[in-house]
Amino acid sequence: MLLRPLLLALGLSTVATAAFAEPVKVVASFSILGDMVANVGGDHIALTTLVGPDGDAHVFQPSPRDAKAVAGADLVIISGLGFEGWMERLTEAAAYKGKVVVASTGVTPREMAAEEEGHEEHAEEGHDHHDHGNVDPHAWQDLSNGLRYVDNIAAGLIAADPANEADYRAHAAAYRAKLEALDAKVKAAIAALPAERRKIITSHDAFGYFAAAYGLEVLAPQGVSTESEASAKGVALLIQQIKETKAPAVFLENVTDPRLIAQIARETGAHIGGTLYSDALSGASGDASTYIAMFEHNVAMLTAALGS
Repeated sequence: MLLRPLLLALGLSTVATAAFAEPVKVVASFSILGDMVANVGGDHIALTTLVGPDGDAHVFQPSPRDAKAVAGADLVIISGLGFEGWMERLTEAAAYKGKVVVASTGVTPREMAAEEEGHEEHAEEGHDHHDHGNVDPHAWQDLSNGLRYVDNIAAGLIAADPANEADYRAHAAAYRAKLEALDAKVKAAIAALPAERRKIITSHDAFGYFAAAYGLEVLAPQGVSTESEASAKGVALLIQQIKETKAPAVFLENVTDPRLIAQIARETGAHIGGTLYSDALSGASGDASTYIAMFEHNVAMLTAALGS
């Protein structure tokens, strides 16, 4: 007679333990990636994002607080392709021995064999310490790459927390569907622009994947890292190129100094089309608080400036 109540009591105890288990402690390197991780992980994770909204991961300097977060993590997720040049030093300082998931695994890298002259000169002088080599690290700017990120994030979370595999797979599938629908909208919006107006100038070359995926030409006075500085000669050549190609608009970025783009706009007569989000999301109340909102905002800015 006591067996059934005992089994029920044990079952209830097991369920209660599972329901109140602590979430997986996950560290994501920067805000865009952090939003992707949050969408896949849901309530099963406790997320710490190292480089927050409007933060520039190219020049980020980890703090002791960041080292503590990494030391206590169950899983670390990075973008890869050399974007987080500081991460290896951080994990070593934190004595982190866990898994590091590289979200860009499987992405075909965009080679940067011929970067802007100003960036090349500066790199030769030894001032560009961002360790991406000749690879453009901004792979998330192509939504098809974003889908690979989602798959890799889901696989990493499942490996760390197999008990919640079904939820991670469901979250990833729902998020993938949203990104696929957005990808189709972006392609249609850019394709509707006049071909001769699909040229833009941005502060640094963070939109190469976007341009290749959606049919734009991007010019930038800096290279792929904001650590580099555009030389006077490089800027002069760019201004000449803008005048020759009649690029209709220049765009600010939320992670870069706006003065250079303002100078270029003055000297070329190109219209300042607004602020684009490249390497970081906005704050929660801003125009680009999520990965999806970032794309929607950027495309709205581009089509408004280039459409007429």
